[in-house]
Amino acid sequence: MNLNPANQASLRVAVLMGGNSAEAEISRTSAAQIEQALTSKGHQARTIELNPQCAATLMRWSPDVVFPALHGPPGEDGTVQGFLEIMGLPYVGSGVLGSAIAMDKAIAKQIFRQHHLPVTQDFVISGSAPDLAVIVKKISERFGTKVVIKPLNQGSAIGVTPMPEGGDMTSALRQALTYGGCLVEPFIRGKEITVGVLAVGERLLAHPVIEIQTPDQQWYNFNNRYTPGSSLHIMPAGLPAELLERLQDIAVSAHQQLGLSDLSRADFIVSPAGEITLLEVNSLPGMTPTSLYPEGAAAIGYPFERLIDHLVRQAVLRGPRR
Repeated sequence: MNLNPANQASLRVAVLMGGNSAEAEISRTSAAQIEQALTSKGHQARTIELNPQCAATLMRWSPDVVFPALHGPPGEDGTVQGFLEIMGLPYVGSGVLGSAIAMDKAIAKQIFRQHHLPVTQDFVISGSAPDLAVIVKKISERFGTKVVIKPLNQGSAIGVTPMPEGGDMTSALRQALTYGGCLVEPFIRGKEITVGVLAVGERLLAHPVIEIQTPDQQWYNFNNRYTPGSSLHIMPAGLPAELLERLQDIAVSAHQQLGLSDLSRADFIVSPAGEITLLEVNSLPGMTPTSLYPEGAAAIGYPFERLIDHLVRQAVLRGPRR
């Protein structure tokens, strides 16, 4: 196959989906959208479930490239990326190390701090049966009772409990710890903001800043992410121009400092006073009909079909990672 960027040859693309993640159904929705986009661009696309037969299926079908339409572990934490490298298959997205670091919120925040990106304080709890009474006391002494509790290695707001007025911290911790370790941060009031990043060759293009609005007294939880009409996306966000530019710069820097490839989406809170807090970076953003990343990509000239075509062709040009 001629891999010149101008070449428009059809590719065989395996779209990985599902698995045992808490976000498996969302993954399947993303995969269906990706498969449809690839087919419309003339590619041979096939969705493949991430299960014990996955390796044999990939070997038999011998794709040119793999698109991991996976959310949460093991598809987004470097595990599947390592599996694909062992198989010698090119794939869309970040490599093993970048994926693993981005998925662990505490480690990612350590890197952000080292590069002077704006993150808040946090309290990390392991999943090995901690004494919750002692933990709650320490958190309260450090942050007070108005906190956000979130699993270290989940996405789509699964297991996250915001506590803007305080509440039953023990119960919230117990819920988050069912997913492994968790992270506690002080609750910050402000606008929920997201900024995508797309790699085009050596360039990193920041999407317009998107502000997420939800019904009164709600936040961008699982239901508001994936139910059509449950959230409003304002693009560009209603913020001063210099703040919009700063958010884009931080998103690009976070992508670089985590060592990510191809695409990412950074999530922020911006306080009423204009203070920015970088929350986390998603290395495999969702591609569902309500997902934020495709909206931002379309605004910079990459509508969905072109975006997906670009990502698979870029991965083929890069070839298998060594």
